Parts: sequence; structure tokens; C-alpha cells
Amino acid sequence: MAQEQIQSNVRERTDIREPHKWTVIFWNDDFTTMDFVVKVLTDVFLKSEQEAERLMMKVHEEGQAVVGVYSYDIAVSRKKLADKMARAEGFPLKITVKEA
Repeated sequence: MAQEQIQSNVRERTDIREPHKWTVIFWNDDFTTMDFVVKVLTDVFLKSEQEAERLMMKVHEEGQAVVGVYSYDIAVSRKKLADKMARAEGFPLKITVKEA
């Protein structure tokens, strides 16, 4: 009987939930080059060249685009790396992370 109670308690505590998802959004500006945006999307966000170009055009034409949906840690890590690359090249690329 005690064993059944322990198993029941373990089942209740191991209810694993899907982590919250976070979107990474690129914003258009008048200074960051299209080639650089494509480079960040391929190198940091692991997009194919074709997908990166499509997303870059969406940012350019619509003012913004969601470039990925990730767990919080991955979204923030990729944003920080992209920010660092942009600043190193002198670009003001704006990237935001928000809960999906």
C-alpha cells in the first residue's frame, strides 16, 4: 500500500510541461545591409540561404519579421550573439525577444 502511494506521488511530481516559447523578431532600419541580415540569419539562426533571403525581404518590406521561435535561453543567446555581430560591424540592427 505504501509503495502505491509513493508511485502516485512520483507521477504527480513528474508532470512535465512544454517550456514557454519565445519569438525572435528582426526590425527594419535604414542602415543595416541586406547582406548582413542574411549572414546573421544563416550563421546565428541557422536558416538556409533561401529562407534567410525570404525573411530579410519580409523585414525590409513589412518593417519586421519573426525569424524564429525558441525556448527562452536559446532565443536570448541567439539575440545576444546577433547583437554582438551587428555592433562589431557598426550596424544598429534591432532584435527583440517576446513570449510567443
